[in-house]
Amino acid sequence: MLATNRGSNARFRNSSRKVRSEAAIASSISLVAEPATGIRLPESQGDLSPRIADYLSCHSFDEPCLVVDVDIVEHNYNSLVRALPLARVFYAVKANPADAIIARLASLGSCFDTASPTEIDLCLAHGVSPSRISYGNTIKKQRDIAYAYDRGVRMFAFDSDAELEKLAESAPGAMVYCRVLMECAGAEWPLSRKFGCEPEMALRLLVRARELGLDPYGISFHVGSQQTDLSQWDVALSQVTKLFADLRAHGVALRMVNLGGGLPSRYRARVHPVESYGDAIMAAMVDHFGPIIPEIIIEPGRSIVGDAGVIQAEVVLISRKSDTEDKRWVYLDIGKFSGLAETMDESIKYRFMTPADGGATGPVVIAGPTCDSADILYEKTHYELPLDLKVGDKILILSTGAYTTTYSAVNFNGFAPLNSVCI
Repeated sequence: MLATNRGSNARFRNSSRKVRSEAAIASSISLVAEPATGIRLPESQGDLSPRIADYLSCHSFDEPCLVVDVDIVEHNYNSLVRALPLARVFYAVKANPADAIIARLASLGSCFDTASPTEIDLCLAHGVSPSRISYGNTIKKQRDIAYAYDRGVRMFAFDSDAELEKLAESAPGAMVYCRVLMECAGAEWPLSRKFGCEPEMALRLLVRARELGLDPYGISFHVGSQQTDLSQWDVALSQVTKLFADLRAHGVALRMVNLGGGLPSRYRARVHPVESYGDAIMAAMVDHFGPIIPEIIIEPGRSIVGDAGVIQAEVVLISRKSDTEDKRWVYLDIGKFSGLAETMDESIKYRFMTPADGGATGPVVIAGPTCDSADILYEKTHYELPLDLKVGDKILILSTGAYTTTYSAVNFNGFAPLNSVCI
């Protein structure tokens, strides 16, 4: 546990920053903390990076391509470290495992949240110490646990009896943390059922972990990806604190709270600045834990790389379904199966830039190129694109640095996986 005096001034800092946060949301200035020296940021969070704009002015692609500005990745990481100085940052590798991103974050001192032996090996190949790697997937093969342990990894997540038994056998003495279910209200990409267990079960499992010779390290939760409700960490921590107290009564002294991810990128709606998330989280930690704060881990993915990437795509077809219909169908050469899987249920709403921006617009349905009727990006959500948009135009899809290359199908319908360039 870490002693801290933040409790005495947390509410003052929070109330003073609330005014600045609301002003930032209403303005066109950057919604992130001050940039590191030499990093060129767009005027507003999630807008086109000047470096990417320069790159695309000199390069064009025959197929969809994601371009990532690694300087913005660095800026986002440093902004989060400033906003939550008591937390250790474990970048969620699954968001974007590009070598240039892992290398840059490794050089900055980041830790890494991994979901497979392949991701573990990727981090190790970039010189990351096993002590900076967490195996955060709660669904692991026995041999994969043994492999990670042999490679030096000592921190593992779990949420079930069977997983705990596998860890006891193949990772003796390891630090283990139990993931607890959360409702994820306010998240645009909820994560409410597949991972985690009820608090009562977590209590029993962590007591059992000690009996099996493991080190019951802490509790983890996830309030849902692209979380827009700052109060959700307070809701979660109210349950976590009770678990800490109940486990102390059973002789188990937990030392860590894993806050998971949830910090957002900028899509269609403006989002709170990262310092507002830091203030809300620390205020909740102090309210629930008092002056003695446990170790804190946070596992950002989307908020680190999302706004750093832009996809260049092409308009393949513009059509209507009847002679009397005003709404056009705009088909792109990228869709759900080639990088934009998070448009499922129209959950993540990307922004588009076109060469015809500035003129008159009209309503559209936006769809992908494959022979699959599910490959529609936006039909229920109202989108408008320029009336002068033409077949063959190159368009840019903003804030696509996270969960695009990693969600891209291998070769569905013969369309190649999403290409990626880091600059």
